[in-house]
Amino acid sequence: MPDAPGLRPTPDRARETLFNWLQPVIPGACCLDLFAGTGALGFEALSRGAAHVHFVDNNAVLADAIQALAQTLAADATVLTSTAGDWLQMNTDRFDVIFLDPPFGQDLIAGIISLIGERHCLKPGGLVYIESERGIVLPPGLEIKKQKTAGDVQFGLYELI
Repeated sequence: MPDAPGLRPTPDRARETLFNWLQPVIPGACCLDLFAGTGALGFEALSRGAAHVHFVDNNAVLADAIQALAQTLAADATVLTSTAGDWLQMNTDRFDVIFLDPPFGQDLIAGIISLIGERHCLKPGGLVYIESERGIVLPPGLEIKKQKTAGDVQFGLYELI
């Protein structure tokens, strides 16, 4: 996978915890990997039985690498080069799980959560995974389902309310 400024793959322990939480949800799920980066979360979901993953990243080099890997794996995936906000503005699909792991220090979570709600991107009972730097206050309108910290990272599963 190519390197890119700010690329920060989800730590292995956090990813393992996340997919243990999602074990009953992932089989057959339609997922959205926003700020996809390496695509690790989306590919993990596919390896655990997700029906389809949309990968969205604004870095064309990373998106091309995700596309190449998806083709190699014959994965049921759609890869798009776009900012998360622009893509959400045009999206009409609904998802069971949305992975939201934006670059740290850019204050992107609240705006993206707002767009997810406005655009009705989640199916009923759908979940949003949010990974951020430790100590970030998440926006209102989220119900915590699971939450944890690992080192300098906080992560959790949430429902929009």
